[in-house]
Amino acid sequence: MHKAAQRTRHREQGAVAAPKRILCPVDFSELSTRALAYAGTIAKWYRSELTALHVAPALEPVEVLRAGELFDPVRFASPRTREQVERQLREAMHDAGLAATRARAVAEAGDPSEVIVEQSVKTKAGLVVMATHGRSGWNRLMLGSVAEKVLRTAPCPVLTVPPHAPPSPARAAMKTILCAVDESPAALRGVRLAVDFARRAKASVTFLRVVEWLAEEEPREIAHFSVPEIRGYLIRDAKERLKELIAQQPRIARGAVATVAMGRAYREILRIASEIGADLIVMGAQGRGGPPLTPLGSATQQVVRAASCPVLTVNAPGRRA
Repeated sequence: MHKAAQRTRHREQGAVAAPKRILCPVDFSELSTRALAYAGTIAKWYRSELTALHVAPALEPVEVLRAGELFDPVRFASPRTREQVERQLREAMHDAGLAATRARAVAEAGDPSEVIVEQSVKTKAGLVVMATHGRSGWNRLMLGSVAEKVLRTAPCPVLTVPPHAPPSPARAAMKTILCAVDESPAALRGVRLAVDFARRAKASVTFLRVVEWLAEEEPREIAHFSVPEIRGYLIRDAKERLKELIAQQPRIARGAVATVAMGRAYREILRIASEIGADLIVMGAQGRGGPPLTPLGSATQQVVRAASCPVLTVNAPGRRA
């Protein structure tokens, strides 16, 4: 592909709108309060409107019959009212240091993952920020259920905050960003968002390209090529492509580094993130409801599961919930 055309393609596929509206699900666990702190930090960067959302199984009185006694009077189970939940949400936002941030509290009843995605559409959210684990029972934000469904179906980027994230809201900073890159449209959009985050957070960015082919096993003896030569070529080509992509981005004051690794994508992403002390990992998330379509996309779930810092997954252009 001609370089000018390639630059145009990168610009078109990489463009990401600033998140003017941010949605943060809250289950009142300590970890969801940390997620609120990250949401508040990003809201301040972009002067965004922040919505703190709590999803409960019910917000209205529920009729309950005493088991085995058909003619007993009906009793009413009274969950917290919407007003009580919204008051608790405002208290959680205050505890997360968001008193001065444009924010609103919303309480809804229903299935957590469905309501979160519905609210992201309804509020036209440009970003969802959520914990990967939370309280038990109905409110458990556990990867593999609520968080995973939101990652697959939300129409906007999703920032997941793991249990190992800094506990203090004041430390919800992102000074060192790792951006994993492949050729997917989702990853190219992630590059643009990583650069924009870096400029606003005054952070440095390490751009990582992982070459997976021949990383795990050697070819049979009958192969008529040199494995070291092929690997060397692949690494040089990946580094050249990566440097060209970085050159097309706006200048990052704290610096941008191009790194190429060979191996399993998710392992190398986690390894490099640990080595550089990443405060944030940015990567593409591919598809909804089915297997990811790229090697990097297929690594997303593994990275989100194991990362010790927040992970920002960016979907492909045009995806809708």
